[in-house]
Amino acid sequence: MKNFRIVFSFVLFLLFGLSNAQKVGVVDTDYILNKMPQYKEAEARLNAQIDTWQSELQNLQSEYERKRSAFESEKVLLIGDQLKLREKEVMDLDKNIKTTTSLRFGATGEIKKLRTNLVQPFQDQIWGAIKTMAEKNALAMVLDKTSNNVLFLQKRSDYSDKVLEILLKDTDKKEKTKTQK
Repeated sequence: MKNFRIVFSFVLFLLFGLSNAQKVGVVDTDYILNKMPQYKEAEARLNAQIDTWQSELQNLQSEYERKRSAFESEKVLLIGDQLKLREKEVMDLDKNIKTTTSLRFGATGEIKKLRTNLVQPFQDQIWGAIKTMAEKNALAMVLDKTSNNVLFLQKRSDYSDKVLEILLKDTDKKEKTKTQK
C-alpha cells in the first residue's frame, strides 16, 4: 500500500509537471534582418560610408608616406627651422591619421555609432513582432538562435518565419498608408 502511494504520488507529480510545461520558441534575428529590404538598404548605405572613409584614410596614408620619404631623403640638406618645420609637418600628418582612425574606426567610433543607430529601429520592430508572435502561440520563452546558445532545434520550434511574416505585413501596411497620402 505504501509503494502504491509513492508510485501514485510520483505519477501525479509527473502529470502535473507536464501539464504545466512551458512552451519555448526560437527565432533567428540575423535571418530576419537579412530578409528585410529596408535593413539591406540601410546596410548598403552604411557600407558605402565605410568605403568612403576607408578611401579617405588610404589617401591620408599615401600622402604621409610620400611626405615622410621626401623628408627622409631631403633631411641632410635641411637646416634649422626648415628641418623642424618639415619634421612637424610629417608628425602632424601621422597624428591626423591616428586620430581619424580612432574617431571613425575605433571601439567608440563613428562606425559603431552609425551601426547602432541603423540596427536599433529594426531591433525594436523585431522585438514587437516577437512579442506578438509569442502571445499568439502562448510561448513562455523565446530564444535567439543568433547568440549561438541553441544546441538543437526542431523546425516546429523555429518561429523566425512567423516573426518575419508579421514584420513584412506591418511593412506592407505602412507602405500602403504612405502611398495613399
